[in-house]
Amino acid sequence: MPDYYVYIMTNRSRSLYTGVTNDLERRVQEHKQKLVPGFTSKYNINTLAWYETFSNVGQAIEGEKRIKGWSRLKKLALIEAKNPHWEDLSDRWNGNGDSSLRSE
Repeated sequence: MPDYYVYIMTNRSRSLYTGVTNDLERRVQEHKQKLVPGFTSKYNINTLAWYETFSNVGQAIEGEKRIKGWSRLKKLALIEAKNPHWEDLSDRWNGNGDSSLRSE
């Protein structure tokens, strides 16, 4: 069964972008390489700050909608609860730790 992800990406000034995908590693790389025109490329959104895995696409879409409806403060609290140092969670995919999401 495929996995689906809701994710939050950020930049140095902590602008936030929330998205949903079925391939988080590919999608993060698209953002980092500015292959996605719009907000993320305009504001250099290039750091994966938070994500959650879902087994059902409908649940993932609902999760994305729920987070997008939250206040900025609530989104910041969500990130800081699991990633207090605002590390780029995708760094581990580049040989700096676990090589894939599967080991999460």
